[in-house]
Amino acid sequence: MSTESATETAPVSVPAPEAEAVPASLPQDRTEPVSGDSGVHVTIVLPCYNEQDHVIAEIERICAAMDASGKSYELLAVDDRSTDDTLARLREAAPRFPTMRIMAFQHNSGSGTVRRIGSQQARGDIVVWTDADMSYPNERIPELVEILDTDPSVDQVVGARRTEEGTHKLLRVPAKWFIRKTAERLTNTKIPDLNSGLRAFRRSVALPYLRLLPPGFSCVTTITIAFLSNQHPVRYVPIDYAKRAGKSKFHFTKDAYRYILQVLRMVMYFNPLKVLMPLALWLLVIGIVKGVYDMVAHFGYFANNTIMIFVTGLIIASLALLADLIVRSRGDV
Repeated sequence: MSTESATETAPVSVPAPEAEAVPASLPQDRTEPVSGDSGVHVTIVLPCYNEQDHVIAEIERICAAMDASGKSYELLAVDDRSTDDTLARLREAAPRFPTMRIMAFQHNSGSGTVRRIGSQQARGDIVVWTDADMSYPNERIPELVEILDTDPSVDQVVGARRTEEGTHKLLRVPAKWFIRKTAERLTNTKIPDLNSGLRAFRRSVALPYLRLLPPGFSCVTTITIAFLSNQHPVRYVPIDYAKRAGKSKFHFTKDAYRYILQVLRMVMYFNPLKVLMPLALWLLVIGIVKGVYDMVAHFGYFANNTIMIFVTGLIIASLALLADLIVRSRGDV
């Protein structure tokens, strides 16, 4: 990963003929602190990938809401190697938004990587994640931040969508319901919206978990489960969700599989007994019941499948206990 940053070059008496001059009219990316921003309270991380037609309108909406709130903030617009004019539009608009910083990735890395690096680079005590596709009510960002400011017992506030407006709606709704119910059972927590892209959280709490974020869309699922599994309170605020502007980057089959895999991976990381022990106990019970049946039907004889079921249950139970021991000795739970 690298960023393009503005660099002032001191005048020299003999110009180097091989140096390429930078046109004075081209705005440079602001990735270094601007004057007076040392007291930033909120960092808004905005992933931008092929959003040229609406990214400036989204930035205007976010900045207007934050300016009206009176909270000190920075807007970190990260271009994920767009193939359209998104980066050019950001640079062109930069003089209008003094609180905006621009980061430009050298290759496409996914929204999870953007959010991870943006959160690590954030100067604010509170980090906000949202999207630049006009789907989330970003004018409500100050409301989410205010909850964290007024209630120190809450570590993350999630905008829970009332409706699903994405592509493949007939497939996404039941798939997301199943994934959400699986996560609820594994975390013992009611989760109105597992993968909302609009959320605010305390940066100090999230830092240990940022390294766990995958590069794709399931990063929002990851940060939710990481907080819940480690007993960090999460509050949900109902929000309206609009149809996105532009083309969706969501691929149903691939991304749904990643969501399910990430839920299991995160719960395994924090509480492997939740995943492995129920399966082990079921196999042990089935093996015992089958063994009793074998003894009644064929006295003194256990079928091979009975022994295999029982032994498999013992092996999985042993793995569950060993994994739990490793988690407890890791020191980050």
